[in-house]
Amino acid sequence: MTIGAISYFSGFAAYLVLTVLLFASRPENVRGRWLIFASVVTMLWCVLLGLQENYRGLPAGLTWTAEVARFYVWLAFLLKLLEPRQNGARRAGFGNPAFISRGLHGVIGIQLLYLAGAPSLETRYPEIFRPTYPLLGFIGLALSGLMLVEQYFRNARTDLRWRIKFLCFALGAMFAYDFYLYSDALLLRRIDHNLWAARGAVSALLVPLLAVSAARNPDWTLDIFVSRHVVFHSVSLFGAAVYLLLMATAGYYIRIYGGEWGVVAQTVFLMGAFLLLALLLFSGQMQARMRVFLSKNFFNYAYDYRREWLRIINTLSDTGSELPLEQRIIMALGQAVESPSGMLWVREANGRFIGRAKFGDCNTAIPYLDGNDQVIRYMEAREWVVNLQEMVTMPEAYAGLVRPTWLDACANAWLLVPLSREEQKLYGVVLLTQPRTSIHWNWEVIDLIKTSSRLAASYLALEDAGRALAEARQFEGFNRLSAFVIHDLKNLIAQLSLVVRNAERHKHNPEFMSDAIRTVDHAVGKMSRLMSQLKNFDSAESTVEIELGPLLREIVAARTSQAPPPHLERVDSKILVRANQDRLASSIEHIIQNAQDAAGKHGRVNVRLWAANDGHAVIDVEDNGHGMEDEFIRARLFKPFETTKGLTGMGIGAYESREYIRSLGGELLVKSQPGRGTLFSFLIPAVTVSAELSEHEVESA
Repeated sequence: MTIGAISYFSGFAAYLVLTVLLFASRPENVRGRWLIFASVVTMLWCVLLGLQENYRGLPAGLTWTAEVARFYVWLAFLLKLLEPRQNGARRAGFGNPAFISRGLHGVIGIQLLYLAGAPSLETRYPEIFRPTYPLLGFIGLALSGLMLVEQYFRNARTDLRWRIKFLCFALGAMFAYDFYLYSDALLLRRIDHNLWAARGAVSALLVPLLAVSAARNPDWTLDIFVSRHVVFHSVSLFGAAVYLLLMATAGYYIRIYGGEWGVVAQTVFLMGAFLLLALLLFSGQMQARMRVFLSKNFFNYAYDYRREWLRIINTLSDTGSELPLEQRIIMALGQAVESPSGMLWVREANGRFIGRAKFGDCNTAIPYLDGNDQVIRYMEAREWVVNLQEMVTMPEAYAGLVRPTWLDACANAWLLVPLSREEQKLYGVVLLTQPRTSIHWNWEVIDLIKTSSRLAASYLALEDAGRALAEARQFEGFNRLSAFVIHDLKNLIAQLSLVVRNAERHKHNPEFMSDAIRTVDHAVGKMSRLMSQLKNFDSAESTVEIELGPLLREIVAARTSQAPPPHLERVDSKILVRANQDRLASSIEHIIQNAQDAAGKHGRVNVRLWAANDGHAVIDVEDNGHGMEDEFIRARLFKPFETTKGLTGMGIGAYESREYIRSLGGELLVKSQPGRGTLFSFLIPAVTVSAELSEHEVESA
């Protein structure tokens, strides 16, 4: 068996293990299934090229098709990873995910078509079609892969990069190796067999990185954040160049003194060196140490305050982020001092500080802090950032304070940051864990943390105030509904009380018993609906199409128990409105009851329903009572809790009726003259008015 065959079969074994592990995890999303598909295709690619290396009998078209298929599945997998962010952004042009996907499929299709027709085209038209053209296509696919990997990692949110960095290392290494292979082939007009033979072993090296990424990413969804400083990139690139130069020199000597295995050993060594470089460059701890080193030795100040302030504001105000504000506060403060995780407590009304959020790999489980704790009172009195390490090494700076016992469960605790809104007022406390690298603790760092914590406290207080206001509005609506329900219950109690008073005298009268049962049944149904409204407050405003004629007849029939019984003079059919049936019926019934009270036992109350030419349904309630002055109508009639009925009234019936009709887009109009009666007119937007307006019914109570 040749060296190349061993290399590719080792790759087959590695991807077989990866495929089994991925199948065992049973991914439930499309990105996990695409990773399995890519692993299977790569496994088959290794088998095919291994057989080709050992037996040399496979058609060239089959080999190149397998090569294109391998490129396609990994590029498509990267596009699936980028889909959540791209779809949310909906960017046009080259940033549009549909455009990128169509471009990828177009390039793959062109490459396959050219590979299929290349032998005949190169034979018939050698001056136009040359054997090196397919290499250009593979170089383009490798470059596309490198660009997608770079964008995916560079734009990933900083605290979540640990989830994807090994995936990016693996795919970046794969595409970089292919780019080098085909670029070398294009320059020398032949594929270097040693580079080709080493691909299987190089692919096997990538499997552990892919496996770690699969374990860290159950859903493969990430958010976008900001880029790093230009200086940081420049130093990183310079260091990488020096490292690669040293590794190239070592690889050269390996090739010279490696004998028969020299070339393959050199290739595998250089690939391993490249992966090690990538791991170092993209390690969060290494990045933190490099930033601190640059800040100490190349800049006058430890921070670029313009960028720091913009970063903090952008983090705290990023309402589109999947993270709540509490976690964004921990992240914003932690990034300033390279702390990867933490916890936030917020003061409640009872003085305790209740745990509200965790961020990162913080294993602390402290549900609350005592407001009278010595450290808490110390931070509140001095607005001091407590460095737990400094508390041990410099106890004189903390007036003899000792490390709090409630932090015993958190061995990596580092800073306690007070969130203060105003002097001597502690709103919350943030715990930050040990930084990724050593931080020079000085006044510059302390002042940045204190200033940032004040801003964070303001954001947190503003959000809490917004939540409290929303809850207060909900309670206000519920209280208003409760007042209306109590008003309706008062009317029902009055009806039932009348039945009880007359029961002893008329209990042997069948007609009285029939009326009493109807009254009780109506009261039970009404109270059940009122109770349902209280239980289902959000559905109390649900609306349906209601035919006003039958509803008005039901209301008038219910009010006949009180003298004078209302008289239904006219009903135009068929008029539909959209409203909540119980609320609308209650509004109309309140006005009819007020008209009965105003008319007296020997008075008259007339009710009419008709359709106006402007598309409104009109319900008139007219009585011949004592009437009202214009000043009373303007200043007192619709004023809530203003009543002329003494202890028997609540003063919200007319107010409720008008407000609900207005909420439907209508109006409640009043015409009255002292001594000549009153006319209430409900104007409600109609949904449907029948063409037949001939049905005028006259009913007597």
